[in-house]
Amino acid sequence: MSIHPTAVISAKAELDSSVQVGAYTVIEEGVRIGAGTRIEPHAVIAGLTSIGIENVIGSFTSIGTPPQDLSYAGEPTQLIIGDHNNIREYTSINRGTVKGGGQTSIGDNNLLMAYCHVGHDCRIANHVIMANVATLAGHVDVADHVSVGGLVAVHQFCRLGSYAYIGGMSGISLDVAPYMIVTGTRSRMRVSGINKVGLRRHGFNKETIGKLDHAYRILFRSPDLLQADALAQVRKEIPDCAEVESLVLFLESSKRGVAKRTDD
Repeated sequence: MSIHPTAVISAKAELDSSVQVGAYTVIEEGVRIGAGTRIEPHAVIAGLTSIGIENVIGSFTSIGTPPQDLSYAGEPTQLIIGDHNNIREYTSINRGTVKGGGQTSIGDNNLLMAYCHVGHDCRIANHVIMANVATLAGHVDVADHVSVGGLVAVHQFCRLGSYAYIGGMSGISLDVAPYMIVTGTRSRMRVSGINKVGLRRHGFNKETIGKLDHAYRILFRSPDLLQADALAQVRKEIPDCAEVESLVLFLESSKRGVAKRTDD
């Protein structure tokens, strides 16, 4: 274990013998850190925080700090971080709240760039990219392979579907459907199409991309169709595509409503 002599580490924290800890870092009681993880100088890791293997925790980060919620009364809630994540400088990630299930969670292979914020009870899946100063309010659910642009703010309880791309400086107040590109703020949120470039980069074949584009045109560019009718039409015309079915299920299960505006 490589620990800088100025680091302050609780005797009740659990660190694997291969963990590296930089200068002036503070690691509190209850923290657990797995093999190969590197903690850069001046980081603060607090509370009941579990960090997996081979992560990089950047300088001046605040990891596992209490939720920014007026109802929080010091309950022993958690932050769970998986493996192979890169969490860059000045990022803050809060623990969960009792009313939100008691846990904030981050999966594997994610990149959170500088100054990001992940609020209490958020769930980030795997292979997610959050660019600089991207902010998630409480209870946000981010699926696999989502890309969130710089200076994006996401309202509490929103869901970001898999492979979605959120353009920089957007303000997201509704759910973002899987595979879509969304930009804009609140009433001006705009869906510009499916994330074809991202899908190709992740190995989706031409046929699947074509089916998703067909579904997009029915669901998002058919203003005369009620959503229930549009969903039924998609199922009828594209019955054999798992990705299209996941898109349909996402729209059917939305509680906040889904960003659908397509005009300028």
